[in-house]
Amino acid sequence: MRKSTPPDVRAPQDTASATVELEDVPFGRFHLHVAVAGSGGQFSDGYILGIIGIALTSATDDLALNAVWLGLLGAASLAGLFFGSLFSGALIDRIGRHPIFAFDMPLLAALSLAQFWTAAAWQLLLLRLLLGLVLGADYAASKTLVSELAPRKSRGRMMSVLAIAWAAGYTIAYLVGYLIAQTASGDRPWTWMLASSAVPALLVAAARLGVPESPRWLIAKGRAQEAAAMIAAKIGPHVTLPTAPAPAPATSSGVPAESGSLRALFAPALRSRTVIACVFYLCHIMPYFALSTFSPRILASLGVHNAYFGGAVYNLLLLVGAVVGMSVIDRLTRRRFLVGSFAVAAVLLLPLGILHDLPITLVIVLFAALAFALSAADTLAFVYPQELFPTRMRATGVGAAVAASRIGASISTFLLPVVVESFGIRTAMTGLVLVLAAGALACYRYAPETSGLKLGSQ
Repeated sequence: MRKSTPPDVRAPQDTASATVELEDVPFGRFHLHVAVAGSGGQFSDGYILGIIGIALTSATDDLALNAVWLGLLGAASLAGLFFGSLFSGALIDRIGRHPIFAFDMPLLAALSLAQFWTAAAWQLLLLRLLLGLVLGADYAASKTLVSELAPRKSRGRMMSVLAIAWAAGYTIAYLVGYLIAQTASGDRPWTWMLASSAVPALLVAAARLGVPESPRWLIAKGRAQEAAAMIAAKIGPHVTLPTAPAPAPATSSGVPAESGSLRALFAPALRSRTVIACVFYLCHIMPYFALSTFSPRILASLGVHNAYFGGAVYNLLLLVGAVVGMSVIDRLTRRRFLVGSFAVAAVLLLPLGILHDLPITLVIVLFAALAFALSAADTLAFVYPQELFPTRMRATGVGAAVAASRIGASISTFLLPVVVESFGIRTAMTGLVLVLAAGALACYRYAPETSGLKLGSQ
């Protein structure tokens, strides 16, 4: 069989006869649909996680929340995300990416709407845990599916759209919550804030209609004919199938890696990649979520009188940072971006931890710049873990990395209000600086380079 070659862009081609590999297909309408469908889920995820911060500020008196309850409710969805992503990843590698990708958004909408009738803190805690479970499954499914349908040269930018959508959802949630808080005339405005997250979830469910299963997963499962038919229908008959993956090695305990087992992640061939994916994501997300969830309270503790305004600036810079991250992610090597983003964020946060009586303007500037740096680096979380794992284990690996990050996010979100109350804001900020420094050191020492990688070549 003649080896397929990409068309020569320097000369006219007969598009009916020229062939091109799936990963070298130019970005087109099909990829735009996939990006919108996947990013819509991330928008909804960001909205649901973002609305809780400002809603808790309004719900404190109604639900008689102390610092422990604030920490529990702030961390509840993140804890649910841990279990949802950890266990759904292996399931997605077994049954496919599409079933969860297509059907989790209606469930998310129903749980979001149920928050409107919350009457006690424990009820809200239960709903936030369930929301986190569904969000965790969507993280593993959407990130994996979109990455496997993305062209290689535009994968970073295409996956970065998911990061932008997440930041947009998080930012818009804050602005919607702020608007409701300022204009609501009745009691319990926070119930409207939380229930509003049903709207984007329903819109995303409609946007996902028509998105197919991953051809890479189909080929890995021996269903090449289905993959070929899907590619021909959605992209064109001139596109060649990806190479079938090599047989998976067994783990030290004899478990075949293609089984989607969590134990297979720690086989010799994958162990170091699993560890660095988890460490990178954990060290990045701990300060990201802790600072974002409680930005008004943190700014108030640092002496900013209009903490809601400062929080709005912080959240807007999250969105701007995601856009800038998309513009540079395919221009920098993955390792340089990883290490540099950790170092910059640590340098920006350090003055807030060790210096006293900083001018209010400088506090806001540093905090906003920190939001920018953290959000720009967040684009890596939507690209790098997927590039570390082979197709047969990609969702399992991504799920494990997301789960590890949510352990850190849950811990930091729970501890931050408690530490601030017990030891002061500067102790909390210094602790987060140490986390960022640990992330920089780990990535410098152990993170492999994946720039320009073909997903089937791991």
